[in-house]
Amino acid sequence: MRQVYYSADPMSTLRATAIGFSAILMWSLLALLTVASGTVPPFQLAAMTFAVGGAIGAVWVWRTKTWHTLRQPLRVWALGIGGLFGYHALYFLALRLAPPAEAGLVNYLWPLLIVLFSGLLPGERLHWHSVAGALLGLAGTVMLFLGKGLAPTLNFAAGYSAAFCAAFVWAGYSVLSRRFAGVPTAAVAGFCLATAALAALCHLAVETTVWPDNAGEWLAVLALGIGPVGIAFYAWDVGVKRGDIRLLGVGSYTAPVLSTLFLVLAGVAEARAVLAVAALMIAGGGLLAAKDMLRRKPS
Repeated sequence: MRQVYYSADPMSTLRATAIGFSAILMWSLLALLTVASGTVPPFQLAAMTFAVGGAIGAVWVWRTKTWHTLRQPLRVWALGIGGLFGYHALYFLALRLAPPAEAGLVNYLWPLLIVLFSGLLPGERLHWHSVAGALLGLAGTVMLFLGKGLAPTLNFAAGYSAAFCAAFVWAGYSVLSRRFAGVPTAAVAGFCLATAALAALCHLAVETTVWPDNAGEWLAVLALGIGPVGIAFYAWDVGVKRGDIRLLGVGSYTAPVLSTLFLVLAGVAEARAVLAVAALMIAGGGLLAAKDMLRRKPS
């Protein structure tokens, strides 16, 4: 298979980066929509939402008559399924074995790891301002989570380890996807459907089925499948394959800030001054990481 890394056209890179950022915006709604979905168990929710996300891709493939895009080498399927299902399985395990806030903070090492791993890609260079921007974003995220009153303890070491592994899996999936830039984004539909099937098996093995109680909860599940657990993965695929992967890594730190902001606006969480400070630090980190792109003149 021919491997393509990214277009040298600055406007093409900018457009792909913007598409990747749309995934980050959708992921910032994940917590709010998950709360709105009721008490559906994690693996059952993953199975339901990934089925919706995969169905969206399947309709796209059907309408464009591009079923051949699903015929990919085993290593491509291993990367796609390992990334989507592996990350979510580890993250759900972390939430079961450790307090959610602490597990979430450990998990949010993945944007920094994306920036660091990107330096290993052919044709990429790791610049000091990208690392500095990622560290500033991480510091802002730490401040945000500290504002929630963290109480880390070794009693939850297993949960923290799962969250740490989840961060490595997602960072690895995102960076390695760039090595398979020749694989069409439509193939993500197959990854989503396979992830839905594996999540369903895990649900049947370890969980008790709980369906949404009302129309509002069903709509929340549908919205999750369409956005954060659906279109977002297709947009992220475009971003990491064709966009500025370092900037996307740093920009990912906006997700927890926006997520907290949406929870505050919905009345689910309390507004705190630390949210504004964290937002400023993360925004500053993003601007620092974007120094090269901001200076670049379109041809």
